[in-house]
Amino acid sequence: MMNLVVCFKENPVENYLIERIKKTWSDVNIINVGQDKIANALLEADYFCGHAKVPVDWEKIVSQGRLKWIQSSAAGMDWCLVPSVVESEIIITTASGVLADQVAEHTLGLIISWMRNLPTFLKEQHNNQSPDYRKFIRRPTRDLTNAIVGIVGFGGVGRRLAQVLTPFKTRIIATDLFPVEKPPYVAELWEANKLNELLNQSDVVILCLPLNIVTKNLFDKNKFQQMKENALLVNVARGQLVVTNDLIDALNSKQIAGAVMDVTSPEPLPPNNPLWDFQNVIITPHVAGQFHRRFDNIVDIFTENIYRYKKDEKLINYLTPEGKKAGFPLRNAGFPLWIDFQK
Repeated sequence: MMNLVVCFKENPVENYLIERIKKTWSDVNIINVGQDKIANALLEADYFCGHAKVPVDWEKIVSQGRLKWIQSSAAGMDWCLVPSVVESEIIITTASGVLADQVAEHTLGLIISWMRNLPTFLKEQHNNQSPDYRKFIRRPTRDLTNAIVGIVGFGGVGRRLAQVLTPFKTRIIATDLFPVEKPPYVAELWEANKLNELLNQSDVVILCLPLNIVTKNLFDKNKFQQMKENALLVNVARGQLVVTNDLIDALNSKQIAGAVMDVTSPEPLPPNNPLWDFQNVIITPHVAGQFHRRFDNIVDIFTENIYRYKKDEKLINYLTPEGKKAGFPLRNAGFPLWIDFQK
């Protein structure tokens, strides 16, 4: 009997979710583990559904030739897309789009909190050590309405953000490695090489990129110099997209107006890191994807893909060879995407 390893989080997955998988795929042996055992369990895996957050010997796994399919429980695939896996015949499907609603909601909350100066008002309401404790003082605010918003990376999260931001009368421009199927509410969808043009124009720059060899440290000193002085940087993707010291320099020199982020580099961000001290920075601890049905939704996509796998049908969020290199499922690659499949 083939082994299916399941690992979504620190502890083993709840029984009711395992039962849902068993009902769909009764002829596999399910090995349900937490992160402390995933590295060893993967050496015995024929199939894997989950996300390894600890070091894994992918070279050995690939050389064994046993692992046939990875259904990721995460959208970001930097945790497993090492060269040997990319070049292998291992089937990979992702959770791209499964948590797009939640990430978009959190991103909107961060942007509005920064624009409307909510951290200052909350501090003055609750911190009795503040010199302006409960003095009911009006503070400067800014507007999201009518802003130019640049979305860098137009996948599942980027597209959902464009939908969410449209009612604010924003002008939305976006760049993507594969700029196809531009929605009518997006003013411009450009190739990735037009990133500097997006930065020159945008009041808000939102990073929705996967982390790979091309995007790692993409936002460095040179990119910050391309941004408007009144621009807000938003990172809800991966911390390593941004060179942290260059961001600190850009904030100190007022090259940009501020930053809000749900991810950092390093992560977790050490308590003594200067980013914590900026009044124009909001940091949340990688919680944008939190959702009470998160793992139910992961099982939804996995069970649907199990049906398709057993029938030799096209898998949802399948990574083509080009998709493996890019780190995300490609639109117009001939395979369904979860964000569209739900409609």
